[in-house]
Amino acid sequence: MTDHAVTVEPTAWPEAARRSGTIRRALTNLIRFARRKPFGAVGAVIILALLVMAVFAEWIAPYSYDQQIPGARLRPPGREFLLGTDNVSRDIWSRIVYGARVSVTVSFATVFLGNVLAAAVGITSGYFRGRYDIAVQRVVDAWQSFPYLVIILSLLAVMGPGMLNVILSLSILVAAAASRVIRSATLSVVENQYIEAARALGAGHPRIMLRHILPNVMATIVVITTIGLGGIILTESALSFLGYGVPPPHPSWGSMLSGSGRTYMYLAPWMAVWPGVAISLVVFAFNMLGDALRDVLDPRLRGARGGAAPH
Repeated sequence: MTDHAVTVEPTAWPEAARRSGTIRRALTNLIRFARRKPFGAVGAVIILALLVMAVFAEWIAPYSYDQQIPGARLRPPGREFLLGTDNVSRDIWSRIVYGARVSVTVSFATVFLGNVLAAAVGITSGYFRGRYDIAVQRVVDAWQSFPYLVIILSLLAVMGPGMLNVILSLSILVAAAASRVIRSATLSVVENQYIEAARALGAGHPRIMLRHILPNVMATIVVITTIGLGGIILTESALSFLGYGVPPPHPSWGSMLSGSGRTYMYLAPWMAVWPGVAISLVVFAFNMLGDALRDVLDPRLRGARGGAAPH
C-alpha cells in the first residue's frame, strides 16, 4: 500500500487568511459605522433597496410599467394591488419600481459626468492658481449667479427632451457647484511638503495632480457625490413634473405626480402619495448617508466630534 503525498501550495493558506482577514475587517467597519451613524446606515439600506429595484425591476414588478390591467381602474391599495392602480388601470407599484431605474440612471450618470468635470476644473484651478484660477472662478461665479432651474430649462429647450439631454444639462449644473468645493480641498493639499518633494524629484504637473492631489481630495468627492445624488433625483423629479424630464412612456416619479396624480388627487390620493413618498425616502437616504460619510471621512469633523464629547 502506497501513501500518496498531498502537495499544498505554500501561498494558499496565507492568501486565504488574508482574504478572510479583509472580509472580517470590512464587516467590523460596517458594524462600527452602523453603531456610530445609525441614520447613515438606514440611508445605506434604503439606497441598496433602490439599486436592487432598479437592476431587477423585471423580476420585482408584477406587471410592466405600461401594462393596462382589464377591470382594474382606480383600484385602492390592497392585497391584489399593493399600492393601487391609476386612471388607466396600471399597477402603481410596478411603475414605482421601474421609476427607480429612471432615477438611478439619471442620478448616477449625472453625478459621474458632473464630478469628472468638476474634478478637472477644481484641481487644475487650485493647483495652477494665478490668472488661470481667477479666470476660471469668475466663469463659475457667473454660471452660479443664474437660477439653476432657468439654466436647465433653457438647455432642455435648446436640446429637446430626453434622458441623455437631461443628464447632460444636469451634469453641467453639478460641475459648477462641485468644482468650488474640490478647489478648496486642492488648495489645502497643494501646501503639503510632499507636493514640493514631487516637484523636486522632477514629477510633471499631470503626474502630481493625478497621483498626489486626486487621491487626497477623493474623500471630498465621495461626500459631494453621495449628497448630490439625492439633489439630482429631486431635480429630475421636478423637471418631469414640469414636463421637461424623461418623456413617456418611461415612468418617472415626477411625471407620476404631475399628470394623473395631480388630476385624481382627491378621487384617488394614492396616485400622488406613493410617488411623493418614494422621492422623499430616497432623498432622505442620500442626505443621511452623505452626512454620515462626511463625518467619518473628514478628520477635522472627527476631531471636533471627539472633543465635544462630555467628560
